Amino acid sequence: MSVYVFGHKNPDSDTVCSAIALADLKSKLGTACTPVAQGELPPETNFILEKFGVAAPAVKTSFAGEKVYLVDTSDLAQLPDDIKEAEVLGIVDHHKLGDLTTSSPLECWIWPVGCTATVINAMYKFHGIEIPKNIAGIMLCAILSDTVIFKSPTCTPADKEASAALAKIAGVSDLEALGMEMFKVKSAVEGTPARELVLRDYKDFDMSGTKVGIGQLEVVDLSILDAVKNDLAADIAALKAEKGAHSIFLLLTDIMKEGSEILIASEDIAVVEKAFGVKPADGKAWLPGIMSRKKDVVPKFEKVFA
Repeated sequence: MSVYVFGHKNPDSDTVCSAIALADLKSKLGTACTPVAQGELPPETNFILEKFGVAAPAVKTSFAGEKVYLVDTSDLAQLPDDIKEAEVLGIVDHHKLGDLTTSSPLECWIWPVGCTATVINAMYKFHGIEIPKNIAGIMLCAILSDTVIFKSPTCTPADKEASAALAKIAGVSDLEALGMEMFKVKSAVEGTPARELVLRDYKDFDMSGTKVGIGQLEVVDLSILDAVKNDLAADIAALKAEKGAHSIFLLLTDIMKEGSEILIASEDIAVVEKAFGVKPADGKAWLPGIMSRKKDVVPKFEKVFA
């Protein structure tokens, strides 16, 4: 029976590429593993897999009675509804330890780095397993995506070192050019429904008993989103009502200007000013230097909601 490897709901490039890489490593170490995703893949991830000739994982959302490895999350809100009925063999992540608990000991690699793929690169090295060229390529792309081409405050020297090593294996000479190629795909929004854009990189959080959702769209130029901004604002308000959440926030991140505009649907809009010291106007605010949901945004909101 195969062991499944997957990450959070609304999969992004790190979640998908890391699931594929960890499944490859674990299979070579003697545990047959199959990578899967909890939802449809975003355009950037499809681009990465096609570029390096790697098959997209199947979508699977129920895991009762299965053995699993988790990547890129350990938060119950981002895991399948029946995760407590699965046997979690291990977690590989780069976020804070979440609220998942297990009845048996498990393997845990949780490092304070910019990307799960950076941790998996170290795991290959630790076990003395060679990384295939195509797997190295998608792992490199995952790091470039999660660290916003090394501009994110989450980026560490370990991410840069892993990227250099993976680029050598994958035969990639210009990392910035590859990163910009990816982000141009990520920036394409024309003809895409607002809900799909809102959920493209979206996570639910339980902040001291308060339901908060935070999505993020990263683009090479914020003006790309001008035509759809009103639709996005309306959709996060609708999503807030559907989920019964206190707040839904959508970060519109300009990777060249290195800041984010935050769209706000909240029971108390003042939480944004309390978190960032910026007074919103018309349901939005510009947050200079704010690039990372994980490092710049979630901890600030958690303090406000505590």
